[in-house]
Amino acid sequence: MRMNTDTHIQSYEEAYRLSVENPEQFWMTQAHEIKWDKFPDAILTPQENGHHSWFEGGMLNTSYLALDYHIEQGKGSQTALIYDSPVTDKKEQFTYLQLRDKVAQLAGVLTNLGVGKGDTVIIYMPAIPQAVMAMLACARIGAIHSVVFGGFAAHELAIRIDDAKPKLILSASCGIEFQRVIPYKELLDNALAQARHQVEYSLIYQRDELEIELKAPRDLDWKTELAKAIPADPVSVESNHPLYILYTSGTTGTPKGIVRDNGGHAVALKYSMKYVYGIDPGEVFWAASDVGWVVGHSYIVYAPLIHGATTILFEGKPICTPNAGTFWRVISEYKVKAMFTAPTAIRAIKKEDPNGDYVKQYDLSHFKYQFLAGERCDAATLKWTQDKLNIPVIDHWWQTETSWAMVANMVGYGVKDVKPGSSSLPVCGYNLQIVNNDGEEVDPNQEGFVVVKLPLPPSCLRTVYGNEARFQAGYLERFPGYYFTGDGGYRDEDGYIYITGRIDDVINVAGHRLSTAEIEEVVAHHPAVAECAVIGVNDELRGQKPLAFAVLKNKATSWDAVESEIIQSVRDEVGAIAYLRKVIEVKRLPKTRSGKILRKTMRAIVNNEEYKLPSTIDDPAILGEIKISVEQQIK
Repeated sequence: MRMNTDTHIQSYEEAYRLSVENPEQFWMTQAHEIKWDKFPDAILTPQENGHHSWFEGGMLNTSYLALDYHIEQGKGSQTALIYDSPVTDKKEQFTYLQLRDKVAQLAGVLTNLGVGKGDTVIIYMPAIPQAVMAMLACARIGAIHSVVFGGFAAHELAIRIDDAKPKLILSASCGIEFQRVIPYKELLDNALAQARHQVEYSLIYQRDELEIELKAPRDLDWKTELAKAIPADPVSVESNHPLYILYTSGTTGTPKGIVRDNGGHAVALKYSMKYVYGIDPGEVFWAASDVGWVVGHSYIVYAPLIHGATTILFEGKPICTPNAGTFWRVISEYKVKAMFTAPTAIRAIKKEDPNGDYVKQYDLSHFKYQFLAGERCDAATLKWTQDKLNIPVIDHWWQTETSWAMVANMVGYGVKDVKPGSSSLPVCGYNLQIVNNDGEEVDPNQEGFVVVKLPLPPSCLRTVYGNEARFQAGYLERFPGYYFTGDGGYRDEDGYIYITGRIDDVINVAGHRLSTAEIEEVVAHHPAVAECAVIGVNDELRGQKPLAFAVLKNKATSWDAVESEIIQSVRDEVGAIAYLRKVIEVKRLPKTRSGKILRKTMRAIVNNEEYKLPSTIDDPAILGEIKISVEQQIK
């Protein structure tokens, strides 16, 4: 059942008011924009835990919406997916019909291996078309996928295997990092050796860049199994049936498995394509991310395909593949209308090409919007991008937990003024407020906690996988009746939102959320370390990077060797994305009288920010020692 009820585009103000005052009416209209096998019995249903569910009683299939539906509408010959890989010098395009057939065949492989509705599957793959097909194949048969970013080390993969308990793992022989080949299969084997949970099968895609020996009976060859499979039809699932689990860093160091449903996800993401990003069906959209992150889930795979647009999967970097013009080459070659990347990528391009000479080499006449997210965009990066592209450059803000933007300049309703430092206005559906410690709204330009009054709009997290108590404690308990984002910020007199950063110990390294507690655990494990602390410090290119402080057990220990070993351990156990490059030796760490390490104060010292001397500090002289150590050891 589908009927187009969007007879005219409302103003942002009208749409936003309706979305927060009458969310059921607002989202019922949007629910009619997708095809259901059975339209929901209810639009919004309160739950006992204070949360809400969307579209109960509805039946649908996300893979069908992303593929089969468009074929039925006569768009099978339209390009669905463009694969562009400068690191392997390969390009490939798939129409909706071609992609559907490959996804159905792979879904048949999963069925042959005993995977069915409700089973979990881990996908540990590089940015290649088979990763996209794997996600859609799981969705096709009602299996729940959990994509693990290929940059994670074996230890991190093992943690996710034990939590998700997959029936099957899909992987590839390798990934490519610039000119370096990353042996994914070796990492997978190491992870399975560490994990308590074991899988019966691993389905491995052999890449031309590295063909590896498969270990029978567990390892199966991707192409061989495809040849034996019968294409699988879509399986209709309940609206609230989980589509995927995506792990995000938590302050405890243990990743949180964010659970996404099928129905609310499809409705909200389709809405976002038109009204957040200004994309119509048939147009080309590019999210320069990886399928291992929420951006890749939402805006490489699901949203563009459900909307009937053309999406780009890019295997490369903004620079060195081969140069700082590669983004503009892709935009020009495929006539991209809107593109989404992290400010880190723009800063890297700016550093290599400060005058924007590469921009001038390409026809960017089809390019209308440049979106930025994943970390706070500084004013200098925003201005450089505006000056070089001469189009709206839009910083917007959201989280893994939400799967789509919470604050944005919603270009589908008309582009509003851009204010440097602000992600613009709350997105329709998000009743966003700034509150003090008592949960009371604060005045404009007064900083507080960023919260969203319940109900959250569709597609936001339903729970933490296997741990409802952690979901409640982490998101709903601190401010009853609200979702707590974990970020601080303020609203100006025009209603624009400014996000000032995390209030916990999660840092953002080049758009990747990482737990300092997780890194700290690795540092503390070194036999020479008595105690340690890891904080996030400002970095011109990456936004933030971790900095470790360590107290040694034995002062006679060779510090250079310890530092080198710690850095390598973090790379091995967390991954190169952690980007730990410096460990500072200190005699002691600043603490409260109760023993809590003063990490916030340490961050302020390292970042040359003002701070108040905590009244509970055990020994104020330690802060002076920390400052001297930083000045001596950071060149």
